[in-house]
Amino acid sequence: MTEPELNAAFWSERYRTNETGWDVGSVSAPLKEYFDTLRDKNISILIPGAGNCYEGEYLLEQGFTNITILDYAPEAIEGFKKRMKNHVKAKLICGDFFTHKGQYDLIIEQTFFCALNPVLRLDYAAKMHELLRPGGYLSGLLFTQVPNENGPPFGGTKEEYKKLFSPDFITEKMEPCLNSIKPRAGRELFFILKRK
Repeated sequence: MTEPELNAAFWSERYRTNETGWDVGSVSAPLKEYFDTLRDKNISILIPGAGNCYEGEYLLEQGFTNITILDYAPEAIEGFKKRMKNHVKAKLICGDFFTHKGQYDLIIEQTFFCALNPVLRLDYAAKMHELLRPGGYLSGLLFTQVPNENGPPFGGTKEEYKKLFSPDFITEKMEPCLNSIKPRAGRELFFILKRK
C-alpha cells in the first residue's frame, strides 16, 4: 500500500468525509493556559495548518487584534468563517505554509508539525525561522508518541526536537504537558522556542 500524498486534496478530503480525529472541538488546555499569560494583545500571531482553529477563536474572544489563520484546505477556512458567523477579525488565508510570506511575533503550533511528512521537518524549522521576527516565538505542542508510526500524526522525541530546532532557536521550555486531553495524556510536549 502506498502512502498518501499529504497535499491540499488529501486534507480537503479529510474535512469532507469528517475524518478529523485531531480536532478536539475546543482550544486545547495547554495552549489556553499559555495564551492567558500573553499580555500584549496587538502582537502579530500566525496559526499555520490551523484546521478549525479553536485557538484563533479563543484569541479573538480574548481581544487579540492581529491574527493570521493559514490552512491548505478551503473547508477548514470556510468552517472557521461559518462558526464565527463571518464576524472574523482575523486574516484568513487558504494556502501553502511553505510559500507563505510575512513577519510575526508569535507562531502557534497545534497539530500542524505532526501532520507533515517527517522529510519536511528541516524545511519547517527553516520556514518558521524565516517567518518570525528576531526574538519572536514559536510555541505549542508536539507529539512524543502517536497511535500509528506511519502517520499522520507523526511523533518524535524531545531530543530529536531539540536537535532540529537548536540551530535557529533557543529552547525556553520543552516539557511534558500536565493538562493534555485524556486521549493525548503522556504523549504531548509543550514548548516555547525563541528565534535567534
